Amino acid sequence: MNETLKRAISGAVYILLLIGSTLYSKESFFTLFGVFMLIAVYEFCNLIQIKKVFPILFGFLLYSSIILVSFYKNDTEAFLLKNFNKNYDIDININQLNLVLLVITMVVSIKCILFLFYDKMQTISNSSKYLYLLGYIILPFIFIVKISFGINSYNPKIILGLFILIWTNDTFAYIVGKSIGKNKLFERISPKKTIEGFVGGIVFAVIASYFISKYYIEGKQLAQYIWIGIALMVGVFGTTGDLIESKFKRIAGVKDSGKIMPGHGGVLDRLDSVIFVAPFIFLFYQILNYVS
Repeated sequence: MNETLKRAISGAVYILLLIGSTLYSKESFFTLFGVFMLIAVYEFCNLIQIKKVFPILFGFLLYSSIILVSFYKNDTEAFLLKNFNKNYDIDININQLNLVLLVITMVVSIKCILFLFYDKMQTISNSSKYLYLLGYIILPFIFIVKISFGINSYNPKIILGLFILIWTNDTFAYIVGKSIGKNKLFERISPKKTIEGFVGGIVFAVIASYFISKYYIEGKQLAQYIWIGIALMVGVFGTTGDLIESKFKRIAGVKDSGKIMPGHGGVLDRLDSVIFVAPFIFLFYQILNYVS
């Protein structure tokens, strides 16, 4: 099987799995991104060269626990009562929990951006490795799940709209950069990325956001402005996330984060943009909810 066909098949399987799981139910969506998170943890542990058992177990427990207390609080209490014959009151303020998780993630995101500009840094301290693992890999997957609920209930259109913007941004950044790109964006990390491609990706993502909000989400005029804001964040922070993962791979001396997707690399290679932008979109939602 030639490389192009292999790439096309694995890409189609990935897209169908993503769309199918997201549309089928919130449980299938939670499960898929939980699996993605565990694979990403495995791949990242390989990149930064730390043992995998504890990070995978910790990631599973943290992801599962937050999903349960955030979206299944009553069911969890009922399960504990039935199986342990004791009435456990899970008294957790979800807003405070979200704030703590968001602060941790934002601190690590800033650290990641600074790390991108450390030209001479070719090694990462052990403490930083585990901090990156928590705030750059595990927590962003939790925020992907949380933003799928928007302001109220689970809405698969939000996640699919977000991925459409990411795919649009990536595709047109490549096309525009390949066609007219002359000025390098971040040559020492990603030699092929250009400023023209970066701007072109954002422009087409903004155009796509208009059609998503008008014909797919079918929101009011305010929703159109919100999706334009999301498109701008996808262009800026999605590209930044891609560059950050490239920096980790460059230090590790590898081309791809894994081999699970023939022709595409690993899960991190496919999701590096969305995991970095998701916390910023969640913060954007919280600000909109507060001011409204």
